Amino acid sequence: MPEFSGARWKLRVAGALCALLSTVADPALARSSIGDLEERIIEIAAKITPSVVHIEAIVKVNDQRRKVRGSGVLVEASGAILTNEHVVDRALKVEVNVPGIKKKFSARVIGSDRQTDIALLQIESDVPLPAAPLGSAEDLRVGQWVLAVGNPYGLEGTVSFGIVSAKGRNLEIPKLLNDFIQTDAMIDRGSSGGPLVDLEGRVVGINSRARGRGIGFTIPIETALDVMMQIRAGGIERGFLGVSMQPLDRELADYLGAPDLAGVMLNSVVADSPAERAGLQIGDILIRLDGIGIEAEKDEDLGAFQRSVAALAPGREIALAVWREGATREVTVVIAPQPRVDPDEVETELGFHVQEINEYIARDHRLDSTSGAFVSFVAPGSPAREAGLRIGDVISRIDDHVVESLDDFREALEEAETLERFLVVAQRGGETLFLLLKPGTEHSEGASAEPAPGPRSESRGTPPNRKP
Repeated sequence: MPEFSGARWKLRVAGALCALLSTVADPALARSSIGDLEERIIEIAAKITPSVVHIEAIVKVNDQRRKVRGSGVLVEASGAILTNEHVVDRALKVEVNVPGIKKKFSARVIGSDRQTDIALLQIESDVPLPAAPLGSAEDLRVGQWVLAVGNPYGLEGTVSFGIVSAKGRNLEIPKLLNDFIQTDAMIDRGSSGGPLVDLEGRVVGINSRARGRGIGFTIPIETALDVMMQIRAGGIERGFLGVSMQPLDRELADYLGAPDLAGVMLNSVVADSPAERAGLQIGDILIRLDGIGIEAEKDEDLGAFQRSVAALAPGREIALAVWREGATREVTVVIAPQPRVDPDEVETELGFHVQEINEYIARDHRLDSTSGAFVSFVAPGSPAREAGLRIGDVISRIDDHVVESLDDFREALEEAETLERFLVVAQRGGETLFLLLKPGTEHSEGASAEPAPGPRSESRGTPPNRKP
């Protein structure tokens, strides 16, 4: 029997509908409508929960084995499961519990994609498994009722109820190629990888992360299925242009003498990249990509351009329209495969990411050694930001734990996060900083996989640049 999360969920449904139905003259009709919706939710919850699995991943950190828990959804009767990449990141072993089946299944990670936070698992069963029906995120409308299903804190078959709060959300998380569905249906720790379901009982997304209570983010099912197909076809391959960029807002366009200009401004060009070979320069404004206009007035608008470049097939020749010094010119670019040189990275739930310090990071940031954990991203409004942590800082200690590597960082953070506050010692520009972090601040920038009781694992992210 599914468990509905949130106290008095029925009152929430009724209360939300009261305003909607307040204009109905017949009170009996209003009560009937509320009752019909309630019965529909109960029916859908009963049908979808058998398809929502509980995932336990065993990871190895500092020669110790640790257990991380999350959720997933069966999408094929043959045992194919979609979940989040961060749930099975660095897993040595993955086990799956299917509701109604007493045995634990050993799962194979067929493939995963960090940039969309999607992983494909496979379990083997002698009998067909209850695959969930699939819907369309494109058809969702803001305000539409949805259910989020998962296993928060190990509580299997938990259902929460809410609406689609927004679509096309681009979170400021490095290289994450997603236009998230935002929902106020609760997505708690351990719910990562579970489905978001419409009132037809169809999966419309894979739940990924949260930013406090009532603000959850879901990967559209179309994205998840596309990744699944690419994994099965041999791997994920994305296009690479080799530029970093910033939005072109109205004030900057006006300063350049082109107030009606729309596009993105280049602030760096990668050496020997397709962009450099095509003659692109810092300060150029890209206004059309393969014949399609580019518009980005805010940081969150850059995601659409990044996804457009990533979707281009390597080897394809495309036309770029470039505005430079008052004139527009066309250049031809041959798209390259996206490089795979990212260092190992940890994405925390306190609103910051850290990377291992390899020789390239040490060189680029003029660091004296490769010891410590390099801060690669800090989310606005997060506990880390409030404490004063900044991109480029090198964490050398957490409380009494010396941090020389990412494994040291994971072990120290696991213990520190149980405290009301803890000390972070960081190096910045030759100075030593002492910063007090308070985990209790309600912010969850990272993903919501739940570590089992005992030591925990953090997921890895990607470097903080905007290089499509």
